[in-house]
Parts: sequence; structure tokens; C-alpha cells
Amino acid sequence: MKSSLLLCVALAVSLGFILVAGYLQDPENKEYVLVNNKCQCVTVTSKFVPSKENPDEEILERNIRILVPLKARENISDPMSPLRTTFVYRMTELCKKCSPVEIELGGEIYEAQQSTSCNEPETCYTYNRDKCYTTTFPFLYHGETRNVKAVLTPASCYAN
Repeated sequence: MKSSLLLCVALAVSLGFILVAGYLQDPENKEYVLVNNKCQCVTVTSKFVPSKENPDEEILERNIRILVPLKARENISDPMSPLRTTFVYRMTELCKKCSPVEIELGGEIYEAQQSTSCNEPETCYTYNRDKCYTTTFPFLYHGETRNVKAVLTPASCYAN
């Protein structure tokens, strides 16, 4: 319990600089989604709420929602791999933006990206529904064993 509380506090403190990029989730509530990482099952939102100490003042409230998939495998593409027992969440990885943006410096336009670690593979705890996952398995046909490729996420592997 103590370690999960420390994780939540560390995540909340780490988010102090992330408010710059988000989108409005509920226009009536004015809650912004800062991170929606479907691969690691994490959603981080923020909104301004009245302060309990001073009702004339608004404070920034952040909510971190982590769904832990109970039967996740170490290698999600291999149904025979052992169950995952460790889940690591780093706010710097969750919040990185790898798509380049154009910025103007000194009258010249440059392309820049916010993260330097975009080439590293992302650790997924569940299937990213936008990515095609496959695996191979042995298939016995007329006494002969063949390795056959099977699709694990058909919706993302086959076009409509």
C-alpha cells in the first residue's frame, strides 16, 4: 500500500510541468486529458477546481487512472510467455511527443520534437488496437507439423 501511494505521489509531482499539452475531455467540466496511453493503460487528466481553503482561488487537480491488466503476459505477442508481475510507469515516457512540429527561430523554420528517446520501443501491457500483432504456432496437418502465423488483433491487421 505504501509503495502504491509513493507511486501516485511521484506521478503527481512529475506532472507539474505537463499542463502545456492536452485536450478538453468534457467542455462543461473543463477537464483536460494530458496523457491517454492505451498501450500502458494510463490516462492522466487535469482541471481547475475551487480551493477548499480559499473559495475565491482555483487550484489545479490532476487525476491519474492506471488500469492494470490482470492476465498480461511478459511478451503480449506470445500466449505461452509467463504472466507479467511488474508494471513500470515513467511519466517522461508516457508524456513524450515524437511527432515533429515546425518552429520559427530567427526568421527560419525548423522541425523539432519534444523527446529524444523516440526510437526506443515502447513496453506495452496490453494490445494497442491500432497495431497489428501476430504470432506463430505449430499446426499439425496430414501428419506434418508446420509453423503457421496467427493474427492476435484481427481488426487492426485486416482492412475493412
